[in-house]
Amino acid sequence: MQVRAADTAAIQQAGRRRGRRMRALLASTLVISGVAVVLNAAPAHAAVPSFPDNILVFPNRDFVSVAGYSGHQGETATLEVHRAGVGIVGSAQAVVSGGDVAFEVNHPGGVCWGNGTSLAVTPDILPGDNISIRFPDTPPGTTAGDTTVQDAFVSDKSVLTSPTTLTVKGHIGAGVIQANTEQRIVEPLLTPTVIGRRSIRALPGPVTASPKGGYASGLEFTGSTFTATYIFDDPAVAQIAADASLGERLLSWQLVDAAANRQGVTIAERGEPGGPGIGGCPNGPLQSGPPGPTDVSAAKVPAGVKLTWTPAAALPGTQPITGYRATAIGRTRNPAGELVEIGRRINDPAANGTTITGLSAGETYDVEVVAVSGVGLTFPPVKAIPVTDITPPTVSASLPAGSYPVAQSVTLSANEAGSEIYYTTDATDPIDGAGDVSTTATHYTGAIPIPADTTLKFVAFDPSNNHSAIGDRVYTITNTPVPATPTFTTTSVGADSVTLNWTDNNPVDTVYSVLIYNGAGTTKLTERAPSPATAKTVTLSAPDVTADTPYRFTVVASNANGPSPESAMVGPFTPLGAVVANAGPDQSVVRQTAPSTVPLTGAGSTTTGASYNWAQVLAGPTDPDMVVLTGASTLSPSFTLPLYQFPMTNRPLTFRLTVTTSAGAKTDDVMITPQPDQVSIATARWKLGDFRVTGVGSIVGGTVAVHKGSLSGPVLGRASMTAAAAPATGGVFDLRLRNAAAGTSNPGTVWIESTVGGTAGPFTVVG
Repeated sequence: MQVRAADTAAIQQAGRRRGRRMRALLASTLVISGVAVVLNAAPAHAAVPSFPDNILVFPNRDFVSVAGYSGHQGETATLEVHRAGVGIVGSAQAVVSGGDVAFEVNHPGGVCWGNGTSLAVTPDILPGDNISIRFPDTPPGTTAGDTTVQDAFVSDKSVLTSPTTLTVKGHIGAGVIQANTEQRIVEPLLTPTVIGRRSIRALPGPVTASPKGGYASGLEFTGSTFTATYIFDDPAVAQIAADASLGERLLSWQLVDAAANRQGVTIAERGEPGGPGIGGCPNGPLQSGPPGPTDVSAAKVPAGVKLTWTPAAALPGTQPITGYRATAIGRTRNPAGELVEIGRRINDPAANGTTITGLSAGETYDVEVVAVSGVGLTFPPVKAIPVTDITPPTVSASLPAGSYPVAQSVTLSANEAGSEIYYTTDATDPIDGAGDVSTTATHYTGAIPIPADTTLKFVAFDPSNNHSAIGDRVYTITNTPVPATPTFTTTSVGADSVTLNWTDNNPVDTVYSVLIYNGAGTTKLTERAPSPATAKTVTLSAPDVTADTPYRFTVVASNANGPSPESAMVGPFTPLGAVVANAGPDQSVVRQTAPSTVPLTGAGSTTTGASYNWAQVLAGPTDPDMVVLTGASTLSPSFTLPLYQFPMTNRPLTFRLTVTTSAGAKTDDVMITPQPDQVSIATARWKLGDFRVTGVGSIVGGTVAVHKGSLSGPVLGRASMTAAAAPATGGVFDLRLRNAAAGTSNPGTVWIESTVGGTAGPFTVVG
């Protein structure tokens, strides 16, 4: 099935065209400008996109269509398929178009899976997979939206149970909201019939006549099974539907917003093939052989050819690697033109080499190595040419010889791939006089513990049996550990002082030193030992610190064996001077449906002999966010946050407190951030003599202004935000202008602003 841009928009908005019956069936979840308030009995996923953004998944075709995200037009988005217990099994990058369809993956006109990423595989998208989207400005570890693939699909072809009755059966998982489903049969041959459309559909509930006639339908559920029933007026039309060439499908979605938009949609299509949907795209996990091993080397040895490699890693979501095949191919052809192959089959996915024996001494061989999985072999194979190696390897130890206060561990490594390392810890040599491994040596497989005084000796053998020089390290373990690093807890500032507290589990014979740095933390100024020595708190004052100067601090614990590492740095902290200005903590205030009073406080500032002056810090004399302060010369003034009106913004308002005494003056700033309501446009339609805009909001009682073209454009009209009908929450608005008030032309696009601060747009007016 080809999905056009118009189809995608139609699918996600289909709920609008169902009228009262659909709203009764699908009513449940209100989404207001990205904030989901769950009303369905089953919880919705927290990051499902909000209209007009959406992610539509076609799991049978491993195809994803991303709608909206026009605010990211021109940016490169990353789409990822996450699978529980596996990780990312598919990914792609694409540029957002800015139109109704942002981009598509694995569909004609779109990009392939693996585009712009290192995961070159078309994922086999399964129920339960999570499809996420992110942009360059998306915070790390988060997504800009995601959709969970629903566990619901058509399992059986449609069946005529009578000349006019057709049934379709399928599966619905326990986590799927039954009300959020719709079964469809798509067949273009239905268009010239009484149906008048290319598809028919069944909605949850008993069999009910289609509003446009021609058939009745219903969708019922029994356990994990659903049955869609269609009863046609004409047996010939029933036969056309039964023979539908485009097949049966089931639509399911995670939630429905207040405007009946379906969000987080899965469209399961019976009979559609998976894998690459367009030419040039990578194979799927069931069509691809596994990647081959890397770092393959082949060395001539007396018995034949010794091979070493780094084990292969299966791509996420693909069949696991079960082993390897290694083959030596002679270069001499027999009279029939054939080449001799001798090889090994290794049934161990973690194997890192093998030796092929039985080769002819006078023949020259090439070597091929492939990984094996349930779907085949690596193609093309990884090739290597056997070489004669007379260069001995080198081997090194991770830990230098010397004295250490506590037990250690040592790792050994050789410079040649495939080398084997042997070692002793009793001061004996790991090789004997004949150059073979000694009877006292141990084969190295991992880190070697050094719990006490130890003489470690080691040697490496490469694949050609050349061995390195014997290395040795002498380690002394004194069992005299230094203390654990302390951790700062609380810190406070006072007049000309800073008090620091820390914690650790060190014994009582530990002493502590506080290191004092400049405010940037780049220069150590001095070191101060607290008194008594075992205390885990210290108050620093002159001459260690100076009032009105910022500092950062670390702490070190010491005992007879030495100091611990420095703790994490804290600060900057500034000792209070003779004059203190404290404008209070930054705060957020929620905009109200009427002008509201916001208090400020200078508590903590100097009170003796002090005068106060509060002033708003403005961008200029015409700053649209200017407010009027009441009591600007008192310790606790206030201001009125007015109703929102463009070009006002919701940027933080900054207020500066200046405290003045005979000793001087100090200033401090506080930021007050208005929190607006959340509003969105649901519909905007115009025809001559009738113009209507509807939408939703999070706060009841405000007034919404509808602007033409932009927020600075002319106001076309205003409407009140009234309470939404149960079970929905929040508010709704409906602006309708008739006759001359509707204007003589389509406004094109509209924006809205609420007196409670929310804005939304642009939104295209349907004409």
